[in-house]
Amino acid sequence: MNFSVVTSQFWALCLQGVALGLIYSLISLGYTMVYGVLRLINFANSEVFMVGTFSILFIQVSILRHPLNVEPIHGIQLIGALLLSLVGAMLVCALLAILVELVAYRRLRAHGTNRLASLISAIGTSIFLSESFRIFTHSRPQTSPRLLEKWTFGEIAGANFRIDTVMAIVASIAIFFALDQFVNRSRLGAAIRAVSMSEENSRLMGINLNRVVTLTFAIGGLTTGAAAFFYTTIYENTQFNVGFNLGIAAFTAAVLGGIGNLRGAFYGGLALGLLEQFASAILGSQWKAVTVFLVLVLVLLIKPSGIFGEAVQQTRT
Repeated sequence: MNFSVVTSQFWALCLQGVALGLIYSLISLGYTMVYGVLRLINFANSEVFMVGTFSILFIQVSILRHPLNVEPIHGIQLIGALLLSLVGAMLVCALLAILVELVAYRRLRAHGTNRLASLISAIGTSIFLSESFRIFTHSRPQTSPRLLEKWTFGEIAGANFRIDTVMAIVASIAIFFALDQFVNRSRLGAAIRAVSMSEENSRLMGINLNRVVTLTFAIGGLTTGAAAFFYTTIYENTQFNVGFNLGIAAFTAAVLGGIGNLRGAFYGGLALGLLEQFASAILGSQWKAVTVFLVLVLVLLIKPSGIFGEAVQQTRT
């Protein structure tokens, strides 16, 4: 164990942990939104993230024609490329999430099957997507072109404020704030909250349940696509199983904060990202996955409802 690195690199670890934690938070919103409405875990969300990372590579290499060894670009060209990559990844992930809902959930819901069948269907969809990309890429890691020059705003107390890290932090907070306002203040957000409380009463009030469920999956896909963009921008690589570890971490973040609770997912992701960074610094990077599983087990044993609790646990029947 190396505790000296914590004191010497404390703020640098905090900055890296916040950036990683916010990526977890964006992915965990996909789990949280679906669970809040259907009381089901969408385990295919991790593969939605994986497809989002590959869509960014496709946009940058095949559509924008930037080779892997391209020099960083600047100005309007850079802004346009980044915006197209972000919006493209979000739309691809949203459409894929909707397709997952149609294929893996809707028909089972229509036939009144139990939740175990839906869970198995989601896992099957996840395996199908992962194995399809494994065959397509021959199990090889893929590298994305570095369009953004990794310059820094400066260094404060050993923390290097690099442009991609700062961009991920600021944009993730803005996305969470926008989603929180949408769910709590808009008419569609009110419909989502109504369905999360009672499906039967929502139907009586004239709410289209299928439309709300589709919207919920789409929102989860949008946030997961944003996470894929920030992850690819910072780490510049992906592979067919990239969604597994990040999906487990995001699910753990959702459980830690209180699954079904948007703000719980946000703070749970932050807490897990910081914990991972400090655990890696003290114990070594090989302990990152172990740390995530340990947190998940401890939360399930000690406080299954999470730190903030389920947002609708007292009103849902």
